[in-house]
Amino acid sequence: MKVSVVIPSYNEERYLGRCLESLDNQIDKPNEIIVIDNNSTDKTFQIAQSFGVRIIKEKKQGMIFSRNRGFDAAKYEIIARCDADTILPKDWIKRIKTSFLDKKISGLSGDFITYDFFLNSVYYSKIYKLFIKQILGHYPLDGPSMALTKTVWNKVKNIVCLNDELVHEDIDLSICINKVGGIIVYNPLFVSFYSVRRLKNKPASFLVEYPIKLVKTLRIHSLLKKSPVF
Repeated sequence: MKVSVVIPSYNEERYLGRCLESLDNQIDKPNEIIVIDNNSTDKTFQIAQSFGVRIIKEKKQGMIFSRNRGFDAAKYEIIARCDADTILPKDWIKRIKTSFLDKKISGLSGDFITYDFFLNSVYYSKIYKLFIKQILGHYPLDGPSMALTKTVWNKVKNIVCLNDELVHEDIDLSICINKVGGIIVYNPLFVSFYSVRRLKNKPASFLVEYPIKLVKTLRIHSLLKKSPVF
């Protein structure tokens, strides 16, 4: 089993190096690492280049365009995706490979823990997972750390939303995978560490924007009335 890692990046010179170091330190090495440079104006490209990873330029601005370009370019049967500010434990790739030994699985979700905020308990991740599962009826994939099969990506890539303003791209992807019959599993041992820089930099915007965009995502997929929460 071979794994491609995709990292969408826009002006990530402060964080990308630590993310790539954590991938270098994996017990099981990824078969390829793809950094998508989404019009960065800082040293993101040079940092990625110094690690010898595959770099792809995406001129259309936005997380969704960057993610899609990376997923399309991935060579191998399992696509792992993380944010540029994510730090991955040494067994991250190993747990992905172990999980996908079950051929029924289409996507893998786990827990995330902050590394730069005083509220860094894994229980916040677990509460979030249960909340979103209650809304969707299935577990979500998470932008900071996820894995899915190339097969299911090929099934959903033409139905995922292309507008970052309308959806949470990871929840939209999760819903689309469910729509084509894919199965997303949650493994509490599949852990990653992420930054809350967005919350710290613009707390009001983050706390208001997130629930509003969640409602927009549900509305686009006609799930709002079906949700037991909203």
